[in-house]
Formats: sequence, C-alpha cells, structure tokens
Amino acid sequence: VYTECSDQEVSAESIWCRKHHLKKIKHSEVMEPGMRIHLPVSVAEAEIKKRYETIPTATLHPNRDEIEYLKRLVIYKDSAILVLNKPPKVPMKGNLPVHNSMDVLAAAALSYGNEEGPKLVHRLDRDTSGLLLMGRTRESFTRLHWLFTSIKLARTASQAWNAACESYLQRYWALVIGTPTESEGIISAPLTKVLLDDGKAERVILAHPSGIDGAQEAVTEYRVMGPTINGCSWIELRPLTGRKHQLRVHCAEALGTPIVGDYKYGWFVHQRWKQNPQPDFEPFTGEPYKLRRPEGLEVQKGSVLSKVPLLHLHCREMVVPNIAKFLSNTGEWHDNGTPWSKEKPNLLRFIAPLPAHMKISWNIMSSYLV
Repeated sequence: VYTECSDQEVSAESIWCRKHHLKKIKHSEVMEPGMRIHLPVSVAEAEIKKRYETIPTATLHPNRDEIEYLKRLVIYKDSAILVLNKPPKVPMKGNLPVHNSMDVLAAAALSYGNEEGPKLVHRLDRDTSGLLLMGRTRESFTRLHWLFTSIKLARTASQAWNAACESYLQRYWALVIGTPTESEGIISAPLTKVLLDDGKAERVILAHPSGIDGAQEAVTEYRVMGPTINGCSWIELRPLTGRKHQLRVHCAEALGTPIVGDYKYGWFVHQRWKQNPQPDFEPFTGEPYKLRRPEGLEVQKGSVLSKVPLLHLHCREMVVPNIAKFLSNTGEWHDNGTPWSKEKPNLLRFIAPLPAHMKISWNIMSSYLV
C-alpha cells in the first residue's frame, strides 16, 4: 500500500515510487485527512478473483460483480426453470444475520425481467456444491417442489408427465473416509432430529427402531466407484427421499464412512484418519505406497491433501421432467404438452463439474477408479 508523498521523501524510495510520487507505508502509520491510498494492480486483481470464489456481499442488494457472478453459475434457463452449479460455502436460505444467501441473491439478480425472482425447489447444505434447481414461475415451482417431496404428489392425468416424473433422479459424488463393506446397496435408515445446547442447535441421527421419536423415512442408493486410496473411497449416492443431512448421516452412521470434510458427523474419524495415515496398496502390483502430492500440481486449500479438507459432497447429475413443455407462458397446464413444444424432449439431464477442491482430489485418485 502506498500514499502520495513530497519530493523530499521520494529520494529514499524506489524508482517506481519516485516516478509516481508515492511512498510505501507501514501498518502502524496513522492516516491523515486528505491522504490517498494506492493499491498495486496485483492486489486489486486478487480481490476481484476472490469475489468470484464466493459471494462476499453483506447486503440484500447484490452489486454488479455479484450479479455477474450469479449469472455465470447458471447452466440452463428456460421459461419455467433455472439450473445453477452452486459453489461450496454459499448458504441456501437467508436468515439474520445471513444476507448473502442463494435465495435472496437469486431473487434479486436472476429474475430476467419476470415480476418475481426464481424460488428454490430444493436445498443443498451450505458446504455442498452442485446442481440447484429453481422455479421461475409459481406453477413450475409448486409442481417441481411436489416432485422433490414425493413422486405421488406430482402425478397428474398426463401419462407423459407421470412417466417423466418416474425418471427423476439426483446423483451425488462423495469422497468418504474408509470404504463401505458392500460395493453397492440401498440404505433404508429413518432419521430424526435431536436438539442440543438448550435448543440452539440440532443434529440429525439415525432413528430408534421403535419409531416413536418422530422418525422420517430416508432411503439412499450407493455405489463404490473404486478402491481405497489414502484411506478414502469415491462413492456415488442417489437419494430416494429428501431429508435434511440424509446423505451425510447415512454415510457416517449407516455405512461407517463419513464424508471427507464433514466434521459435524465425522469428527472423531477425521482425527484418526489424519493422525494415523495408513499405507495403501497399488491395485495392480500389490506394492505398498503412500499417496504423495504429484509434482507440479497446484493444490488448493480444501483438497484431500489439505490439513483441513472442505466437504467433498457434490450434486453432479440431475434428471427432471421438462416442465416448460407442459406449461404455457400464462401458467396454463397442458397434459399432452403445449402445441408449439411437441418436438421438445420430456426429460432434461444436467451434469455439473466438480468444484476446484474436489477436482484436485479426483485428479489425484482418478487413475485407479473403475
């Protein structure tokens, strides 16, 4: 950081400072009225880049940079829906003192001329990344919200729509500590909530088999994607119900393999994993080895090689009915699709690339994935 200075002071500074009549200031110097601060271009560029890694706003009105940032997250848009690739560390629902939530910012920045902004059809945890579906109209939001709650609620008299609803799915990729006993299977483990700290916090746990504690049905399909490397395994998860923290609790408590970076449900396993690293074995030669950082790899904070990894849970794939085919611009429902959209598909499929920290972890381990 530099301030303007007099010619007498310039003689002691570098050529660059002399040319611009600036001097370098220390953190302890006191600013005086009228003084100007000049930031080097490199610092300004770093701040701009930082803005696009997470949304830094603290107001209900996003600025131009934040609006551009949100628009860059949109991977699909039609008259009925928006699909975004949500980055990690962005909260979903606004609640004091949280203002920079996805629902508030999207409503302000992604209306695209509509009277109302888009609404969240479903939610992702703050630290979870990936595909996020939003309804652009009341009708599309309501029907898709029913679908995410229960396929039975979403059914209509339309056979085409009902068939599309039956094909709906979400697939997540997660990196877990350890590996499940079975390479694939279905987890059917009801969940319930318990209050902690005099009701100030809550935690989701596996419900008691008796079912008398307000348990909710929770079902998840899973598939192990490869061998255990550095004590971790990549798995694919498909939730068949939509409970809060369902995938995280099912991984940690039902499978016994908490997700990397999930300190809420896997703190003690993380401690053992980091303190007692175990050598792994080459899948083909059987030779023991220890995972090392590949030369030349730019390791971002939060990857599996970090001391404190970020949550490795990403909604990678989504298949949903093409609701814009069944809704007119006025919100009228057409069981057989609108006359002008008969050539459009009944289903839409989306794939979201991994966030930076998971991409690095994937690249490190991907050569052994099957």
